[in-house]
Amino acid sequence: MWFTRHRGMAVAICASGNYLAGAVWPPVLQHFFETAGWRATYIGLGAFCLATMLPLALLLRRRPPLPGHASPGATADRPDRPLGLTPNALLALLSVAGLACCVAMSMPQVHIVAYCGDLGYGAARGAEMLAIMLGFGIASRLASGWICDRIGGLRTLLLGSVLQGIALVLFLPFDGLASLYVVSALFGLFQGGLVPSYAIIVREYFKPSEAGGRLGVVLLATLLGMAAGGWASGRSSISPAPTCGLSSTASPGTSSNLTIAFWLLLRAQRANEMRPSWTA
Repeated sequence: MWFTRHRGMAVAICASGNYLAGAVWPPVLQHFFETAGWRATYIGLGAFCLATMLPLALLLRRRPPLPGHASPGATADRPDRPLGLTPNALLALLSVAGLACCVAMSMPQVHIVAYCGDLGYGAARGAEMLAIMLGFGIASRLASGWICDRIGGLRTLLLGSVLQGIALVLFLPFDGLASLYVVSALFGLFQGGLVPSYAIIVREYFKPSEAGGRLGVVLLATLLGMAAGGWASGRSSISPAPTCGLSSTASPGTSSNLTIAFWLLLRAQRANEMRPSWTA
């Protein structure tokens, strides 16, 4: 709501916060897991979040500008049938795409620590790989914001889906310590721009007055995907997670996300709705 021409970069910068946390926290938490135990660590983490996040949230109380009073060019008229679909149908497709892509995305993030333990490298090495994975995700998200401002949300979503699929496949042939560090970095670099692109798509194809609610639904689907993917790949794996998890959860998730993104992109091109929302 607050940004126009550089909306993709603004969303990417804000969405990099959790990846920055992912780069900083895993080694810290692993230290306290080993010294104080997981229960005391999580209680302390909860107290820290309460003491920091609540005061920061109070600084964001000001409401965004109303659609009718936004700066010139900040909004554009949306059709009643975006991409030739009803708004609810498009929302459902984006939610399924978000669920599918995060089912695939969660598998390395959730299982990399346990996988390193299975290979004999230790949990600390896995925590370092997770930090590298999420640290490189910051660069990926910033790059995706820059790309999104130039090619739009749908093309960015499709590009991110393809790159994530490539990165997932790289976990299969490599299990050496050095190679896992490299593949973890590549995975973070390839998949970080996926979730922010949904925010841009929602802002481009739905009315501004509906953007908040509809984005909340899509992001809820991505969070459910992160939870379901980690559980399903672990539940179905009788050998190290990247082997069974890729076939059982990551492959169907990536293919479903790619199919939906490609189909929506074709509809957008046919309907000539590829312009960013701020374009006159």
